[in-house]
Parts: sequence; C-alpha cells; structure tokens
Amino acid sequence: MTTSNGMTPGHRSSRDLVLVGHGMVGQRFLEAFTALPAARGWRITVLAEEPRPAYDRVHLSALFDGRTAEDLSLCPPGFPAEHGIDLRLGDPATAIDRAARLVRTRSGAEVRYDALVLATGSVPFVPPVPGKDAPGCHVYRTIEDVDAIRSDAEKAATGVVVGGGLLGLEAAGALRAGGLTTHVVEFAPRLMAVQVDDGGGAVLRRKIEDLGVTVHTGAGASGVVTGEDGRVTGLALSDGRELAADLVVFSAGVRARDQLARDCDLPVGARGGVVVDEHCRTADPAVLAIGECAQAADGRVYGLVAPGYQMAETAARTLADLPGEGFTGADTSTKLKLLGVDVASFGDPHGTAEGALDVLYSDSRGGVYRKLVIGRDGALLGGVLVGDTDAYGTLRPLAVAGKPLTVPAEQLVLPAGFANAGPVALPDDAVLCSCHNVTQGAVRAAVRDQGCDSVAAVKKCTRAGTGCGSCVKMLGTVVTEELEAAGVSTDKGLCEHFAHTRAELYEIVRVTGIGSFSDLLDRHGSGEGCEVCKPTVASILASLGNGHILDGEQGALQDSNDHFLANIQRNGSYSVVPRVPGGEITPEGLIAIGEIARDHGLYTKLTGGQRIDMFGATVDQLPVIWRKLVDAGFESGHAYGKSLRTVKSCVGETWCRYGVQDSTTLAIELELRYRGLRSPHKLKSAVSGCARECAEAQSKDFGIIATSAGWNLYVGGNGGMTPRHADLLAADLDREALIRTIDRFLMFYIRTADRLERTSVWLERLEGGLDHLRAVVLDDSLGIAAELDELMARHIGGYQDEWAETLADPDRLRRFSSFVNAPGTPDPAVTFVPERGQIRPARPGEDGHTLESPVLIAGARLEVLTP
Repeated sequence: MTTSNGMTPGHRSSRDLVLVGHGMVGQRFLEAFTALPAARGWRITVLAEEPRPAYDRVHLSALFDGRTAEDLSLCPPGFPAEHGIDLRLGDPATAIDRAARLVRTRSGAEVRYDALVLATGSVPFVPPVPGKDAPGCHVYRTIEDVDAIRSDAEKAATGVVVGGGLLGLEAAGALRAGGLTTHVVEFAPRLMAVQVDDGGGAVLRRKIEDLGVTVHTGAGASGVVTGEDGRVTGLALSDGRELAADLVVFSAGVRARDQLARDCDLPVGARGGVVVDEHCRTADPAVLAIGECAQAADGRVYGLVAPGYQMAETAARTLADLPGEGFTGADTSTKLKLLGVDVASFGDPHGTAEGALDVLYSDSRGGVYRKLVIGRDGALLGGVLVGDTDAYGTLRPLAVAGKPLTVPAEQLVLPAGFANAGPVALPDDAVLCSCHNVTQGAVRAAVRDQGCDSVAAVKKCTRAGTGCGSCVKMLGTVVTEELEAAGVSTDKGLCEHFAHTRAELYEIVRVTGIGSFSDLLDRHGSGEGCEVCKPTVASILASLGNGHILDGEQGALQDSNDHFLANIQRNGSYSVVPRVPGGEITPEGLIAIGEIARDHGLYTKLTGGQRIDMFGATVDQLPVIWRKLVDAGFESGHAYGKSLRTVKSCVGETWCRYGVQDSTTLAIELELRYRGLRSPHKLKSAVSGCARECAEAQSKDFGIIATSAGWNLYVGGNGGMTPRHADLLAADLDREALIRTIDRFLMFYIRTADRLERTSVWLERLEGGLDHLRAVVLDDSLGIAAELDELMARHIGGYQDEWAETLADPDRLRRFSSFVNAPGTPDPAVTFVPERGQIRPARPGEDGHTLESPVLIAGARLEVLTP
C-alpha cells in the first residue's frame, strides 16, 4: 500500500529522505520539515555540491563590502547534528535510479531513498559566444565566483557585465566599488526589463550612468576578444562595437538545473524545470522538486527566493501528509538597492490586465519615478518605483490583496509633501512578507496573542522579515500600531541593531566617552550594524570630537561624500568647495581659485550660499587641488558633510545705505565659529543687515536680522521641496547674548534630533515647540545650559581643517586613487565635453574626453589640450 503522499511505508522504523542540493530553498525545506512531528520518522541525507552549507545568495554582493562567507551562512551551527541530518558537502548527486530508489554521488556513494527532494537550483546562462571560457570570463552565482572575480579585479582596469537584470547590476556595482571602469551590456531595450517599464528603466539608467557606469542597451555579446596569452582583452557587441575589457562577468539570467531529472526520464517543461503539481510532486510520487529547478503547477519557473520558500514549505507538508493549500503561483514583487539606486516592482507592473490604467509621477531632475497600475474596480494591480521606494511596504500588500483602494490613487503616487493620502488601511489577509507568506493578521496576532513586543521578536516567531528584508519597515509600523493599541510603550530604537534613539546614543557616547562604533555596538547594541546606524554613529562621534572622520574604523562608516571629503557628481567626478566665510573674498583669493580651476580644467559656478564651486575633479586630483587651496589660505567648506555649510550675508551698514548693523563681520565670525560642526542634518545660516532681508535669513536653520537695537534670531527655517519660514526665537539681542543663544540652540538640536532631521522638522516635533526651546536656551529650564556651552567650547577649541589634516597624513591620502592597482591613472569613464567656455559631463552617446592635469582651456571653441 501507499500513503496519501505517495510514499511507500515499508517495515523499517525509519524511512530515508534524500535532499539533493543545499541552497537557500533546500535549507528552508529542512527547517520546515524538521519542525513537524512527522520528521522524527525519517533519516535525512543531504547531498550538497558546494563545500559549505547553505548561505544567503540574495546578499552575495555583501562579500565585496567586507562580509565573510560565515556572515552569509543560513545553516545555524549544530543544526544538522540536532536533527540527525547527514550533510555531505562537496559530494553532489550525479545520477538517480528511480527503479531502485538510489542516488549516486560524485564520490561513488549510493544513497537509498524512500522520498527524494530535488532542490538543485539553477545555473547561470552564458551566451554561446566565441571565447566565453577564456581566462578573465566569470559568472556571478556562488561565493567561489565572487572570490574569482575579486582576484581578477585586482589586476584589471575595466570590466564588462553582460546582463542588465538584478544580478547583473549587482555585479556591476561590485566592479565599480572595486575601482574598475564598468560597462553593462543588456540585449533588451532597457535595464531590468522584467521588473520595470520604459519610464522606470529610463530613470534607472540615468541614475546608474550618473554614478559612472556606462550602459549599453539593445545590444548583446557576440564574442569575447582575447590577446596572445588567451586572456580577455575586450567584448564584441552584436551592433558591431567592441568594448575594451580586462574582465567579463556573464549575468544574463539563469536556467533551471534539471539535468538529473532529464537523465532519469522525469518530465521537464519546454523551457526547463522539473514538472511538479501543486504539492511539488513530480510524475514519480516518491520524487519532489522545489525552487528554481522546478516548473510549478502554473507552468512557471520562479527565480526568486520567496516562491522557493513557499514551495519548500509545501513539500514539507506533503511529506508529512498534512492538509494545506498547495503551491499554485507566487507574488514576484521585488525591492532592492542597485548601485545605491532604490528599485521596486510589484503585482502587474506592466499593466497587462484588460482595462488597466496607469497613474504616473515622474521627476527626472530628482531621479524619482512612480507608476501605479489601477484596475477597472479601483483596485491596485501593481506598480513600479525607482529612486524612492518608501511606499513599497504599503503598496505591495494592497496590490496582493486586490481590493479597491480606500484613498485616491493619485495621492498614493505623489511623494511626501505634495499630498496627504491619509491612513491606508491594509486588510489582515494582506501579505506583508512575501518571502515567508506572512500576512498582516499573522503579525498582529504574534504581537497580540504571543507576546511579541518588537520586530526582532516577530521575526523569530513568524519568520517575517528574515528573507530579503524589504518588509522590515512595514513590520515595524504594524508592530508599533498593535502595541500602541494595547497601551504598551513602543520601541523607538534607531534600527534593529540599537534599541536606543539617536538622541539616546548621543548621550551614551557623550557620558561614557565611547570612541568607536564597534565599542558602542558591543556595549549597547547587537549584530553588525547597517546603513542606518553606521553613518549616524559616525556623525555622533564627529560632533563630539572623536578625531578625524577618515581615521581607522570611523572611515568605513562614512557616507559616500564624507568618504572622499567631496561631493560626487553625476558622472563620477567630484566638486571642490572651499570655505568663503560670509561670502567675503579678496581679489587674491579669487585669482587663486581661478588659477586652480583653470590649471585642472574645472567647471566653476557661484553657489546660492555665496561660494565658488569647482566641478569635475577626479578622486586622485582631490589632494592636489586641496594642497593648492590650503597653500592659498583656504580650507574645506564642508559642502559634503552633514554640518554647517555657509553663513550667507549682505554687505550691511558698511556699504549699504539701508544697513543698520555690520552683517558681514558677524556672518564671518559665526561661520568660523561653527565650521566643521557635525549635526543630524546640514545647517545653513544667513545674516541680514536690515529688515529688507537681502540675505534671506528667515529661510535658514538659524538666521539673524539686524535691528536698530541689536539682532533678531530666527530658527527652524529651510527652503527646498517643503519650505518653512523660520520662527522668531529672540529679539534685539546684543552680540554676546546672540552668540550664546545660537550656541545653545545648535547643541540642543544636535543632542536631541533624530537622524537626518532638519531643524524645521525637529522644531515642529519638539514637545512644547518654540516656547520649550526658548525656555531651554534662554532661561535654562532644563539646567543643561552649562553643558551645552561646554560642548560648543570643546568643538571650537578642537576644530581642525579636514583637508589640511588629510594632506598631512600618508595613510589618509592612500584612499584617494581612481584605481588601487594603478595610482594616478585617470578614470576613463569620467569624461567631459566643452560648453559655454567650460566643461560639463558627457551625456550618453557623446564623444567625451578625460582630463589630465595640467589642462589648458582657450579659445571660443574651448579646445581641451592634454599632454
């Protein structure tokens, strides 16, 4: 007889289960199956090809950022032994004898089975072009692939990635981070053709090319060009062009790894994949298939981890003879960050449903694209998000739920500040975590009924958020809502690694004297940190004077601009902005800046903050330019940092017939006093010499306007997308009182604000608002005025120019090279063309030229002459 799951019971006390493949889906199957009581009646053998247990392929690119194979492991230490699993690494299955129910391995072993689960995954597709196997050609799929790419990249200057999909762009990001000039070749007319539409693809391409990666769409690889030694020297394209390359990475998709099934005559799909039913059973009831090697009941082969996990759980229930819904299809929504660009698609992103309509928001200047696909009944069917994916956690569950929206779609597509959509109610059957198929109702039940009081607890209880991680933000919102509904105080922690807020971490560092991120994490956090807490702690350490921001561990915590003490521009070049306090500059200073810009061929422009910005410098040119500026008496203007930018001024009573105070002198004094002051967000200031307000002080974080009796101080203003008029904090202050009040205002803001919170938002959030702020800084209502004064005095006394300090330290200077393996070599991807007597970044398709120092620019046609 046979059981309902198709397995023969036999007479032994235990039956034999063989799992072929130990990837992410295979490990999830083991976890799901061993959690069931029925698993106690099975002996489990796992045949794995790779030399290590299952690891997280989704975050494979993290290996280029310093993480290790152990960091990516998904198999907890002791897991196989705990469940009696015979895990055989490096010994893959080579043949299946279905009649004898035997699996043969590469080592020659024969393993008997009563049930066999195939989880062999997929293999990279490499176009069948000449030279594809030449030294220097790679695929991007395993840890060993990454090791090989890194090894070759150390000797390479230019890399080409064939494939503009998810893995291809990840690979391109890794090559670019390694200092290589990087090209992406995609046969489709746009990047990520499956996930995004033409509009989203155009924005994505523009943002990626702004980072210095050259994109070639509508062309495929026709052959790999090799040199006399057989190594890669280039890639020939189907449109006749040839790209120079030292390294080629093929990432043009994957194919189901189904050869074992073919060899034992199991049916496979026309385009590959072992055919299975809704219970993941093949044509042989004793054999199941899950993940990328299987063609699901809906006829599709799913290449994402979330459907694979659902199939793994279905197969576990099938083997345990448990009832439950089978696997008939899955949500293929994706959210990820590619080369620093946020991209997401969900539901039906291309609007293929009959009668579907698009609601679109596109901001080419800001690099934001949002499209929602709406059905005839008003339900959200799908969408594409590029550049801003914050709404993904709300929009994807709404699309999966398939119910009419409760708010106008136009409000959902607009960015924050343009419309107030009001609360969007998700039904409890909305799936929040597609990786593990966890609904909002399950998350709320975990909080309400099982005592989970944090996102970490919900993760452990439901597994939600432990896959790709895109739902974690929404999980936090739901957990907080449920706890607050129950009257429980909620965790306001900075991120999952710190239960403390930014303000609390600031106090911890200030009081304890902790001087490094790792020390703070060990004593007051958990895990390894993330892109939220690392730069936040770096800012706290800098604002409290913990040495140069590029020294030691702190250098690795910085955002991209702080990393090189300059602002990166759209083509991968950098801008240099020297400080010009109060906007006052001597003729000699103007001449010095002009000569430096001329000698290095830089584009120059006056900024709104009364400074001169020089654009077009490469990484290796930065120290040379800084040296000339420092020698001429200039210092860093901190345009790259979350710190004081400028104190703008008018000429005041010194020159203006309407001026009533010397605004220029005060502006210079304030800018020199607060220069280099690191804060939660950038700080801007201005001083106007009379009520005519020529310096626009009331649109600044702190602005001063002269009166006949002294100075009026305004705080909490800003321009930008959501401008805010500053509030009057105090009137008719004398100089000493004015500076003391500004000191305390700034330090109180730095001490209590959240990460990336402008003074305008902070002031509106501050309990008690302006009146409370006034009481703290003027009346010392909290008794902390002396502490605030001391912190400011410490900052002023410890200030050092970051450019000059970097120039004085050879270790700091080593990071300023376009190519680690070829110092002084200009980046060939950073190219320019002449325009209006200067240069600008070359646009796609333009014949741009690199600049080398010195560069002479002359003539109306602006011929760029290089040695």
